[in-house]
Amino acid sequence: MAKLVNVWIDGHHLEVPSDMTIIEAADKHGLYIPRLCYHPDLPPTANCGVCVVEIEKMPVPKRACCTPVAEGMKVTTNSKKLRAYRKTLVEMILSNHDVVCPTCVANNKCELQTLSNNLGIEADTLPKILAKKPVDASSPSIVRDPNKCIGCGRCITVCNEVQTVYALTMTERGFEAYPSVAFEHGMGTSSCVNCGQCTVYCPTGALRENSEIEAVWDAILDPEKHVIVQEAPSIRVSLGEEFGMPLGSVTPKKMYAALRKIGFDSVMDTNFTADLTIMEEGSECVAKLKSGSKRPLITSCSPGWVKFMETYYPDLADCVSTAKSPMSMFGALSKTYYAEQNGIDPAKIVSVAIMPCTAKKFEARRPELNDSGYQDTDYVLTTREFIRMIKEAGIDFANIPEEEPDEGMSFYTGAGTIFGATGGVMEAAIRSAWFLVTGTELEDMEVKAVRGLQGVKEATLDVPGFGKLSVAVAHGLSNARIVMDRVRDSLATTGESPWHFIEIMACPGGCVGGGGQPYGNDIASRARRGLALYEEDRDLPLRRSHQNPEVAKIYKDYLGAPLSEKALKLLHTFYFERSKYTGKVVKEATHKH
Repeated sequence: MAKLVNVWIDGHHLEVPSDMTIIEAADKHGLYIPRLCYHPDLPPTANCGVCVVEIEKMPVPKRACCTPVAEGMKVTTNSKKLRAYRKTLVEMILSNHDVVCPTCVANNKCELQTLSNNLGIEADTLPKILAKKPVDASSPSIVRDPNKCIGCGRCITVCNEVQTVYALTMTERGFEAYPSVAFEHGMGTSSCVNCGQCTVYCPTGALRENSEIEAVWDAILDPEKHVIVQEAPSIRVSLGEEFGMPLGSVTPKKMYAALRKIGFDSVMDTNFTADLTIMEEGSECVAKLKSGSKRPLITSCSPGWVKFMETYYPDLADCVSTAKSPMSMFGALSKTYYAEQNGIDPAKIVSVAIMPCTAKKFEARRPELNDSGYQDTDYVLTTREFIRMIKEAGIDFANIPEEEPDEGMSFYTGAGTIFGATGGVMEAAIRSAWFLVTGTELEDMEVKAVRGLQGVKEATLDVPGFGKLSVAVAHGLSNARIVMDRVRDSLATTGESPWHFIEIMACPGGCVGGGGQPYGNDIASRARRGLALYEEDRDLPLRRSHQNPEVAKIYKDYLGAPLSEKALKLLHTFYFERSKYTGKVVKEATHKH
């Protein structure tokens, strides 16, 4: 443990660990130092210089984000010299910035806009030196606008150090530098896995989701279309904060009411197919266990992780569950089961998904996901897009009366709702896999060993009739690499995986920290959202997926049983091997069962 040192910041005496930087020490004690490129979740890049401070006995200002504290250090964060210095730096950035705040998706959430306002800068009075560059909209998930980039490097840091995808790199030098992809070929033809963490950490609007709002409005306003909507588990714990409600507020029934008021014809819930996913994936796991397979089963709900696997670990594709994600299961069933139950021509159904994830836009466009005879999911809106639709519709979300969803594919258990947090899929699977193996219910449903924000979590359960069940959970793709490298090495040396069942989520924190969640989505907010999902789980009357009556009904009336011929056709898929350089398909990697 680092020793404590005495420092003074603006006359305030602080006792802090010696391994802290000045900005970390100030933040810990509620003392604000202006910043632009710095983010507490990421290693500092020291690119912008806005966080400069004066240190007694040092001849020049130092950057607080990368300067460590020292015994007896006396720091000044606000002086005439520092204010002039910061103002000049921000004016230089604004001169080379496409200042279109009213039409920017980051308006009122933009850190550059906030800092400029705080410093009293009038952008209209500044000279413009911006040489406009083309906007890259080649990806179905992410738009890259270099004209709004400030060169902070956060996107590169999160892509390379947190996600280890290495899709982004800095192009040009000095004042002309901006993040791009290899050979400037576009995000859509790069190794990008569409996770969207770059959009979460971008302080401006330089990286954003590829919006499908207008297409959804067109469908809603078309009297010939029947528009059905689903919403992922984590949406219900991130919407409220955008409308002044406490962080982690659980708002499913307000969410349903808002969707109905917007004009969707049928309001359902992805949590239903989360429960259905557990029945399919859990049955896969049990079948592997009973067969004595030495290869693990790995969850397949996260599309960013799936593309990452196809790119970097295609040799392990046969270890990944063939079960589609809950979103894609819902999409397929909306144009088959739902259409039949309601006597609607599936050609007239538009299936919309509201997701915390930019990678879901890519998933919806995967050409193999058309087992309904149509594109299973037509459009995907991120949480941010849904928020914009709520505001456009003039809905007072915080005070809208609660409503129930439509019946059929909406009922969910606690197992379905915890899908949104890292470890939630694993815990939900254990609750039902235990029943499928033993025929009895797991008494202690809260598998706390797989909860929390530790990068890689492991647990061993003693399952009657089977023995020791070893599981692992990883979130964030750098942690996925740790797990997958260990699996690959173990299979090569011993022929056996260290774990039977593995959950991997592309985004740190799981879906609560998805690339499409509201701006300001840091690790602390992800933790609170995850806790809120576990709180909802505890409050629900049913907490195991196999107890869901609507799931039982769909098997009885339509699918037959988990892993039946119809279930395999509609609810399962296959994967590809992709180029590490272009992301394009090289060959098919594995088939359905």
